Amino acid sequence: MRIAVISDIHSNIYALNEVLEDIKKRNIDLIVCTGDLVGYGTRPNEVIQTLKNKKILTIMGNYDEAIGNFKIVCGCDYKDPKDAEKAGLSMHFTSQETTPENKAFLRNLPKEATFTFNNKTIRFVHGSTRFINEYLKENSNEADEVMSELVEDILVCGHTHIPYVKYYGEKILVNAGSVGKPKTNNPNANYVIIDIKNEDQLSKTSSSVEVEIIEVEYDFEKLAKEIEENEILPNDFARLIRQGSAK
Repeated sequence: MRIAVISDIHSNIYALNEVLEDIKKRNIDLIVCTGDLVGYGTRPNEVIQTLKNKKILTIMGNYDEAIGNFKIVCGCDYKDPKDAEKAGLSMHFTSQETTPENKAFLRNLPKEATFTFNNKTIRFVHGSTRFINEYLKENSNEADEVMSELVEDILVCGHTHIPYVKYYGEKILVNAGSVGKPKTNNPNANYVIIDIKNEDQLSKTSSSVEVEIIEVEYDFEKLAKEIEENEILPNDFARLIRQGSAK
């Protein structure tokens, strides 16, 4: 069972389209999105409509919850007041831009999903199993705590915008990274492929679960220029897109 997991698209239709084209080439059985379809970028409706049209299983992200439920904050943990102010502008634009039909779609997304493939149980969330907006950063206490309580074999999350794979004994924590707003100091979109092998595919040297982090180039300059031409979104968002950075 080969599962492509995408996350944190953040209204970046250009990155999403390239990632979906890349996925087509990789013999994938299932695509799952771990949320945050909207925010920061210019094309929330196009992103939502693409996932709806392709019937991609989508988990609710904190941004989706906020926009879908008409909240005034995104649930992001901004320590710097300037960052919080920029996030407020993003919320204003996204709420104004997203259609009522698409807001309804966002607020009706599931907050998690669990499946079993080839005797491995995999759970998908946005932030963590505890909170939709909890950051499970690699090597963090929060990640250790969540994984110590996990009953499933694999936990897949997003929210941090940085992809990684970490093993906790026989359990695995996978962060799907970010399609539309990576924080890897690289503007390329990223996502993960989780390959849960059946017994016939196994050899003495292979693992029953393999995870691959994929990078995909796209025309990030197109989105950056749209942000700069937008009357509400901060120009600084364009810089973050170009640099693939958090700050």
